Amino acid sequence: MSENVFLDSVNAVEFYVGSARQWAFFHEKAMGFTPVGYAGPETGVRDRVSYLMKQGKFNLILTSFLDPDSYIAQHIKTHGDGVHDVSLKVQDIELAVKEIEKRGLIKPSKIRETRSEYGILRSSVISTYGDTVHSLVDYSSYDSDLPPGFQEIDGVKMKESGTGLTGIDHIVGNVEENRMDPWVDYYIKGLNFKQFVSFDDKDISTEYSALRSKVVEYNNRSIVFPINEPALGLKKSQIQEYIDYYKSPGVQHIAITTDNIIKTVSDLKKRGVEFLETPSSYYTTLADRVGKIDEDIESLKKHNILVDRDDTGYMLQIFTKPIGDRPTFFYEIIQRKGGTSFGKGNFKALFEAIEREQARRGNL
Repeated sequence: MSENVFLDSVNAVEFYVGSARQWAFFHEKAMGFTPVGYAGPETGVRDRVSYLMKQGKFNLILTSFLDPDSYIAQHIKTHGDGVHDVSLKVQDIELAVKEIEKRGLIKPSKIRETRSEYGILRSSVISTYGDTVHSLVDYSSYDSDLPPGFQEIDGVKMKESGTGLTGIDHIVGNVEENRMDPWVDYYIKGLNFKQFVSFDDKDISTEYSALRSKVVEYNNRSIVFPINEPALGLKKSQIQEYIDYYKSPGVQHIAITTDNIIKTVSDLKKRGVEFLETPSSYYTTLADRVGKIDEDIESLKKHNILVDRDDTGYMLQIFTKPIGDRPTFFYEIIQRKGGTSFGKGNFKALFEAIEREQARRGNL
């Protein structure tokens, strides 16, 4: 492994939530994930309850507290339900920590060794925006997909299809105004990411609000992190609304890939997942804007799916409404047909859809 490539991929995303059991129920019944592991008092874990969920290559951990005075409880009290840890898999934890320390910008925690019947899992933690962290996890001496403290859930049978979700495309962070560039530098200078693309408030704006965004990526898009900040507009940006409710910067949404977005979205809707709506006028000139596509435009219109094209192909995307009670975290469903962009041509339609929801909440 090159010394300049010391990260591998996103290992798992861990949410801190008020009820891990209820979030697990939602992700199984509505999103099509399979619960494969459980940690709690029955497995020797005394301070929390966690469920490990899987679909495709997406590993999701849902954790709640048992001690109302714990850090987990305080995190939930402050932020509501949200992402605490975007863990990153590494092949060699010593090399990863050494390379990060050599750059002089980030201080990793001391390497921790956790032993179980499956071997030794080695990890270190680094902080990022808000209360979000990245756990660096080395599985080279550990022979299981179940983290220490987890036991396999009896009778688990991986669903062959679920809802067709296959993995993580990108994970988006929202930060305060004028803090985007320092966090971009954090990833580029501190972790050897590269800047992939940027959008300013002329690209992402409506009559009322705007934002700026830069996308950093690692090792040919093995890891992709867009970072957003609010920009000055006539009314409150969706990014500022997020920060106001989350009480700090944090993960705004996770884009999950699928190979058939029409079928996936249809299945998710039948299971009760709610999506943002798009005016029918968006589809009137869709063919003129994006050219020939494989999908039937009426089917896209029926399901409010957006389309955008770049030099390498096109992509299809749609966004859920917020998953929890606070208008903070949501999911994006995305299918790429060669396109590597992030839907620049859809920004106006997306923003207007979000603003309609903001207006309903009285926050626009």
